[in-house]
Amino acid sequence: MKVLRAAWVCACALPVCLAGCTVGPNYHTPAAPTAPAWRDSATPPPNPPNGSWTEARPSDGEVRGAWWEVYGDQQLDDLEERISVSNQTLRAAMEQYLQAREQVQVARSQYYPTLGAGLSAGRTRESNNQAGTIKGLTTFQYDTFSLGGQAQWEPDLWGQVRRMVEASRANAQASAALLANVELSLRAELAADYFQLRGLDLQKQLLDNTVKSYVDYLKLTEIRFKGGVATQADVALAQTQLDTTRAQDIDVEVARAQYQDAIATLIGIPAPSFKLPATPLSGSLPAIPAGVPSQLLQRRPDIAAAERQADAANAQIGVAISAYYPNISLNGTGGMLSGSLGTLIQGPSEMWSLGASATELLFDAGRRHAITQQARDAYQQQVANYRQTVLSAFQDVEDNLSALQVLDQESAAQAHAVEDAQRSLTISTQQYKGGVVTYLQVLTAQTAQLSSERAQANVATEQFVASVQLIRALGGGWNRNQLPKL
Repeated sequence: MKVLRAAWVCACALPVCLAGCTVGPNYHTPAAPTAPAWRDSATPPPNPPNGSWTEARPSDGEVRGAWWEVYGDQQLDDLEERISVSNQTLRAAMEQYLQAREQVQVARSQYYPTLGAGLSAGRTRESNNQAGTIKGLTTFQYDTFSLGGQAQWEPDLWGQVRRMVEASRANAQASAALLANVELSLRAELAADYFQLRGLDLQKQLLDNTVKSYVDYLKLTEIRFKGGVATQADVALAQTQLDTTRAQDIDVEVARAQYQDAIATLIGIPAPSFKLPATPLSGSLPAIPAGVPSQLLQRRPDIAAAERQADAANAQIGVAISAYYPNISLNGTGGMLSGSLGTLIQGPSEMWSLGASATELLFDAGRRHAITQQARDAYQQQVANYRQTVLSAFQDVEDNLSALQVLDQESAAQAHAVEDAQRSLTISTQQYKGGVVTYLQVLTAQTAQLSSERAQANVATEQFVASVQLIRALGGGWNRNQLPKL
């Protein structure tokens, strides 16, 4: 009856315990600066001279998860797919998220009592001469057998555990957002390196063709020298121009090898075992819909991570405040105790105890106050970090929108420069063949043409890289709804 009565009391007290308050401030998303529109329009600029802007796929006006597919490059698609399988940096970020997710369960476990059970057996021999012994009546040697369990529970009256769970959940979500940000950065880096490599392939193609052309110019000059029309200096100039261009051609191969090795590392392959075939940069740029600035708060994983970290810091304030309230603990033990194994599982061997305790810290020399203030300061720090992350994200997008517009204008101007240089070289070559000018004028025109064509290739490469960076700045199709609920 006593056991039943104690259990009934505990059952009645349980709802009261569970209905405790949750101390500390409730979280509200901090206000962040934003703008009504981008300064540089997200509308695609006029078509570049070497191609045209194409609508991004899918065509519903948003960048999606597999954003690299908008470039329509199967080789890039294959490389990007290998990031999620083999990249070790991404794997490390994944394991970090999994640790944070398990920490949520660690925090939740404190909602429940701890239960334990045990079985013991022992034999004791006491001193015959100890105080209180009666010769012939006191047993100095006996066996002890016990089978029992223990339970202990600290009800979450003040919400300390609830705040700890809230903080752990927010930290796990922040870790998930950081994982998404790492993946986005790695994929963007791979795409940028890939387009840089293809841009170098374009320059290599240009230099290879130029070397062939300069070989023909050298033969022409040697023929004219043998005919007494040109001088030995003209032949030397033609040979110097050819050798210099060959050296530039080799230098491009060095830079290409470095980008190829960087791509190998990103996809988790040893650099000596990886090789990409030469494919000159071509194709058209996709139109990247930027949307409105306010959408960036939902689309950038780094912004989401900073906001979730602010939530976790806010929950820690409640954890600190709960230390001002008393700690209440309920405990109980029960089981069987007997001096004989044969009578262990019998009614008379029953034993049990129930108890409760409450402790309150009366003086700590300001420790709890300092810890609480420290938690408040940490929260304000995370709020400032969140707002700075938002500002940096706006700058990131605006910079790349501006870069695409400026590069488009530069591409158009550079296309005219290439046309002018080609026309100048044609005229100079005709005049040289007619004996009107020396080879020095041809060499000057050749240098101007090669410089203009390489600059045009560089601008085209920068356009593709800037479009990749714009997609990364916009979040790469990620959305805050992808955060785990936990």
